[in-house]
Amino acid sequence: MMSLQTIELLLSISEGEIIEELLIGLLTAPQLVIFFEKYPKIRNAFNKEIAGWKIKLQDKLQQSEVPAAISAEFTLYKQSISSDNSLFFEQLDNVVKQLEELHSPFFERAKKLSITAEYRNESFRSLFLHQWRKSLSAQVTTLHKSLIEGDWEQLISQLQDRLAINSALEPFLVENDRSSGHLWDMSRGEKYRSDCNTLIEYGKFLTQQPELQKLAEQLGRSYQPTSVDRKDTQYEKYRVMVREPATLPESVNGIFQSNDIVRMLPTEMVLLNIDELELEFYRRFLEQQLLTYQLKGDVWREQVKVRAISKTVNEQLPRGPFIVCVDTSGSMSGFNEHCAKAFCLALLRIAMADNRRCYILLLSTEVVHYELTSSTGISEAIRFLSQSFRGGTDLAACLSETVEKLNQQDWIDADVVIVSDFIAQRLPENLISQIKNKQKKHNHRFHAVAMSKHGKPNIMKIFDHVWRFDTGLGQRLHRRWHAG
Repeated sequence: MMSLQTIELLLSISEGEIIEELLIGLLTAPQLVIFFEKYPKIRNAFNKEIAGWKIKLQDKLQQSEVPAAISAEFTLYKQSISSDNSLFFEQLDNVVKQLEELHSPFFERAKKLSITAEYRNESFRSLFLHQWRKSLSAQVTTLHKSLIEGDWEQLISQLQDRLAINSALEPFLVENDRSSGHLWDMSRGEKYRSDCNTLIEYGKFLTQQPELQKLAEQLGRSYQPTSVDRKDTQYEKYRVMVREPATLPESVNGIFQSNDIVRMLPTEMVLLNIDELELEFYRRFLEQQLLTYQLKGDVWREQVKVRAISKTVNEQLPRGPFIVCVDTSGSMSGFNEHCAKAFCLALLRIAMADNRRCYILLLSTEVVHYELTSSTGISEAIRFLSQSFRGGTDLAACLSETVEKLNQQDWIDADVVIVSDFIAQRLPENLISQIKNKQKKHNHRFHAVAMSKHGKPNIMKIFDHVWRFDTGLGQRLHRRWHAG
């Protein structure tokens, strides 16, 4: 069976033009134009994906086979093209009959044209084949659209879902073009429209707690990225004037040793004619010891050379990822729980804007993991925000697992953040030693976000910085009073 790509090639049909037409229609749709006017940062991320869609649809068409009827009709068309005038008219009635059997859309037109075939000239033959070609092109174009119709509808459906998700989450998670691209990538492949209400709820709660949001920004950007000096070598061309012997010198100036055979003395040539001395000639040639004329007269010529230039470039390394340990004990339920989850959402926003990873560990009797900046980050965030805080406090187990994670290559420059009320048991001495080792030898920073003024000082003294957000009723009323 003939492939669709072969027929396209012979009919000079470009599936790319059909796909381009569909994409242009999509991009100029009024609802999409209005959406991107409202959320311009998301447009940049969307444009990068258009090329991928185009390739996917083209691959679909190129791998498709042509229905047997179209393939048979096209074979008949090729035979008719290759026939001369006499053979064409001799087989015309049979061709029309075969078109009827194949239920070709061109049959009725071919039948009408065949009635006027008494002229039997080149003009009729050209008209018939031209009309037939147009019919085949229309059939292939219709086939194109039918083959990609299902994929196109699926893409449109996914696009609608992702636009809805991105527009809903953009106010809470998008800070710059980088984070908008990250959010767009995270919304690929899954449907979250109904579940996103949890994310939106905590996003709105965060906007009502500006001090909590400010605290997250201060912590997330509390130090400048590390700078390193890097040697950057570049090569540049430069021109110099060099002096060389003239091609046509004025006179002979003497005799000297070289390997210039053109100006070699005849006595040296004699060596080549004596078998015992031939090797001696080659030795003198290689060592530039042949006796040659020294010619008087020089010329200056411009020569292009290349030199290496090394520069020291000061380069800022990106900030490391976040490993956030969240206390899920019963004392953290209620308002504390809402604050802890909203704080993690604020750190996620910063991580997306700075191209950092954000990894969540829950401090419970069993350590639970969520990576909020992964390709399934939206799903991970929804699962985390839906988690109830009713477990026990096992700060030691969670910190121990964090230290193990810091030994992995991807997390060697991570910032560790503990969100807790720090009403917990004393940490083991060996764990404290491991943390201090990480701080001193590897420059890891351990942050404590204390949500109670009753936290144990002995636990918090191991941290590089303690960020306090008192969730007591007095402080809550104080913040609300000042906010009002």
